[in-house]
Amino acid sequence: MSCTVLPREPAVRAPWPDWVVWKPNSVWCYDFTHFTRARRVAVAVLDVVSRRWLATLVSAEESSVQIEVAFTDALHAEGLHERIDAGLLAQLRAGVVQPADLDGPDADGVPVLIAMSDNGPQMRSHSTREFMAACAIMQRFGRPGTPTDQAWIESLFGHVKTDWPQLEKIRDPAALNLELARVREQYNTVRLHAGIGYVTPDDEHHGRGDALRQARRDGMTAARAARIAYRRTTSEDPT
Repeated sequence: MSCTVLPREPAVRAPWPDWVVWKPNSVWCYDFTHFTRARRVAVAVLDVVSRRWLATLVSAEESSVQIEVAFTDALHAEGLHERIDAGLLAQLRAGVVQPADLDGPDADGVPVLIAMSDNGPQMRSHSTREFMAACAIMQRFGRPGTPTDQAWIESLFGHVKTDWPQLEKIRDPAALNLELARVREQYNTVRLHAGIGYVTPDDEHHGRGDALRQARRDGMTAARAARIAYRRTTSEDPT
């Protein structure tokens, strides 16, 4: 007697915390991607709100060490590095303080931001949790088997490898590192992103997005009015 195994529905996604404000440097997302010809893996950190590609690290390994370095670079680049509490991190690493002591209703203050990821062992590792706790970063994990919970970082990797296919042909790790840095600059400052209304991630990240989108709407309205006026003045006299 055979039985039919029905697909399991994914768990309900947890709601956003009340303290989250939808603005740049509130929600980040990160993940690893492989470049097989170069025999390297890259971890990328992305701002979910502005879609700005904040940091990348190319390495032969994917572990909590790479996550810590990439986040440290991103925090420095965004002027948030003062939130890294080196003393607290040392206490966490020594076992004097536990990450769980910094969570829950008795914790002081609110996190500086949320870091979203899948459930990979590097993200779930105790070392990563210690580092995030020392930076006042709240970890948020996607539902198992539901990559759309991290759609922003998956989209980044997909677009980068499609729009710049030369990346997957590079064999020299040093050349890959240089090319990724060049691509990141183009992605942030040149490529118009559909998810944020066809402005660049840099424009959105630094508060110029609303003005640019409004200027585009005003231009389209003016162009339509000009077309109508032109047709009215140049139409043939039916008599």
